[in-house]
Amino acid sequence: MTNGQSDRWYRAAATSDIEDDDVLGVIVGDYGQHEIAVYKIGGAYFATGDRCTHQRARLSDGLVIDDCIECPLHQGRFHIATGRAKSRPVSIPLQTYPTRIEEDAVFVLIAEPDAA
Repeated sequence: MTNGQSDRWYRAAATSDIEDDDVLGVIVGDYGQHEIAVYKIGGAYFATGDRCTHQRARLSDGLVIDDCIECPLHQGRFHIATGRAKSRPVSIPLQTYPTRIEEDAVFVLIAEPDAA
C-alpha cells in the first residue's frame, strides 16, 4: 500500500471465542488503536469497526439479526459483510476488514501507518 501505510494481519480471536450468528468486540493493533467487531455468520467470519457511525455505541453490544448487526443504542442496522447502513437512524457505512482463518484463529487485515 502507498501513502505511508502498509497492510498487516492481526490475530483478533480464537475461532472458538465466537459462536455462530454472534459478535465479539476486540482491540487490535500495535498500540491497541483499532476497535473491531468480529462476527461468525453461517460458519464464515467477518469484521467491521466496532463503533456505530451514528453515535459511537459499541456494535459488539448489539444483536446479530440475519446478516446484519443492530446497534444497541438506536437500533439502526448495518449489513455485516459490506458495512452498508440498512435502517434509520444510521446512514454512514461501517469500515469492513478482510478476515482469514489460520489454524484456530481469526485474523483481521488492518492498514497501519508506516513507521517513520
